[in-house]
Amino acid sequence: MIAKGDKFPLFKYKDRVAGDFVTIDFNAEVKGKKVVVFGLPGAFTPTCSTFQLPGFDELFPKFVAAGIDNIYVHSVNDPFVMNAWLEKQDIKNVKPLPDGNGDLAVQLGMMVQKKNLNFGSRCWRYALILDGSTGEVLDVFPEEGFGDNIETDPFERSKPEAVLKWVQANL
Repeated sequence: MIAKGDKFPLFKYKDRVAGDFVTIDFNAEVKGKKVVVFGLPGAFTPTCSTFQLPGFDELFPKFVAAGIDNIYVHSVNDPFVMNAWLEKQDIKNVKPLPDGNGDLAVQLGMMVQKKNLNFGSRCWRYALILDGSTGEVLDVFPEEGFGDNIETDPFERSKPEAVLKWVQANL
């Protein structure tokens, strides 16, 4: 699992922009910025849709005031699903980081099996702070109990409020 002080992996992904697929170089996009990346099991799922995504969106101004430039939501979902989810949720401040093949989740060491829920391979719930100037991960907040086919859905360490508290104290 990625840890504080590690370099964020090189990651390019496909997204849909104005009806076309475009390749986005995530590392180039965040160059010179401090960003939050938070990962979750899936778009349109209860905890993700009710608390995590809207919480980060609502607290965005406080993150900016504390030194964060952008916030990205990472999930093992394709760009169609990610973009539809953000649109349905009326998200204004959080950017999608679609990972349909799970490549980033694997590189971060966050890929888990959720076959017990009929989800297949998914991302473990986490948040991290990235310094895009250096590519260094400033800290990581994975949920407790990392593993395959976990019955519970922990949501404490990666809560928007918990991550904001760290940002306010450390940036």
